[in-house]
Amino acid sequence: MRLLAIDFGTSNTVAAVRGGDGRIRPLLFDGTPLLPSAVCLDRTGTPLTGRDAERAARLDPDRFEPYPKRRVDDGTVLLGDREVPVVALVAAVLCRVAGEARRQLGGVDEVRLTHPAGWGERRRSVLVAAAGDAGLPTPTLLAEPVAAGAYYVSVLGAALPPGRALAVYDLGGGTLDVTVVRRTPAGFEVLAEAGDAQLGGLDFDQALVEHLGRGHAGDRTTVWRGLLAPADVEGRRRRSLLYDEARAAKELLSRAASAELHLPGLDVRAHVTREELESLIGPLLAPTVDGLARVVRGAGLEPRELGGIFLVGGSSRIPLAARLIHARLGVAPTALEQPETVVAEGALCHPPPSPVPVATRTPSGPALEGVGSTVPAGSGTTAAGPVPSLGPASAPGPVFAGTVRPEPGRFWHGTSGLRWTGALAVLVVVALVVLVAVAGAG
Repeated sequence: MRLLAIDFGTSNTVAAVRGGDGRIRPLLFDGTPLLPSAVCLDRTGTPLTGRDAERAARLDPDRFEPYPKRRVDDGTVLLGDREVPVVALVAAVLCRVAGEARRQLGGVDEVRLTHPAGWGERRRSVLVAAAGDAGLPTPTLLAEPVAAGAYYVSVLGAALPPGRALAVYDLGGGTLDVTVVRRTPAGFEVLAEAGDAQLGGLDFDQALVEHLGRGHAGDRTTVWRGLLAPADVEGRRRRSLLYDEARAAKELLSRAASAELHLPGLDVRAHVTREELESLIGPLLAPTVDGLARVVRGAGLEPRELGGIFLVGGSSRIPLAARLIHARLGVAPTALEQPETVVAEGALCHPPPSPVPVATRTPSGPALEGVGSTVPAGSGTTAAGPVPSLGPASAPGPVFAGTVRPEPGRFWHGTSGLRWTGALAVLVVVALVVLVAVAGAG
């Protein structure tokens, strides 16, 4: 049985495969397990994905969508002069993954697609439809924190007997999801979840860039503004280099006390310390830790009752996140060197989940050229060719429906709030029944 698991993320998509030998390994795209989820149409309307898309966007930014997952509720997205179904954008990324999996395995018998725990049927149906357009078998869907729980016990070998709960703090490039899952004999179930669809590593990059501008632009503010909002191809190239430098410095500061970087346009060699970075992102991280505490309480638990706190997602490797969680909840979280691959690999470790009924097709209009019916099932090729980083888009994509970017000290609540609302409704009904019975007896 040849299994493929795909974690379609906001900033990056990660996939893992399990062949007949039972060994699990991540798929590599241009030598890395991280495939940018970006899509850009070339001049013929053919979708480019990943790093190819980011590179093409320097010439045609109007044809570029960096975060298709954030557009899941939009139906269509305008790229250049063309309205493109969101399903087709997702399918372009999955098509690239499918082609790589077929090259390694010779074919795929089963697909597992992960999704945020708070996604309803409509959003999940977008994933199912996109998988079909990419020529993949109908996928089994699995919540991301459930897959992370499976990794925690199967790969890490952590002791978490049935009945115990695990908190999963998933901080990626563009989103945050916090969930409490409980282990059951059949796998894991979600007890409570919450999140922020507009908070992640990109915000930390932006905070660092703004800090560097304040410290080094000096009397060249016009040059700096032009660097952040370029008007030509050369300007976009410099901005891309700037955000690449900021991201690399941020990642180095997870391992070192200081980092140096070059500021293109200003031609300045800047120095930044971990302490400076943490002072910038601390106000962004602190509310998420408070939110984690509330989700734990929403699951009916105290932090000491948890079997562990598991950090996943690329931005969770920032040391400050673990320190804040430990200080606030009194539990030392489990952190990994490469947390990006946890969900995809964990999806292959989880017992076959029960099918969740979703619509097999979401009306989406015509598919993109090179994606959909033009890609036969089992084909080893894809028009969405291999796929550098521009940094944050000039305007952020819309947030998921039903969520709001929290103000300082706020945190969007998911199913835990619904559980309390449901419990209150039950109590009201019971009280009414008792009153009616008493009145009848009288």
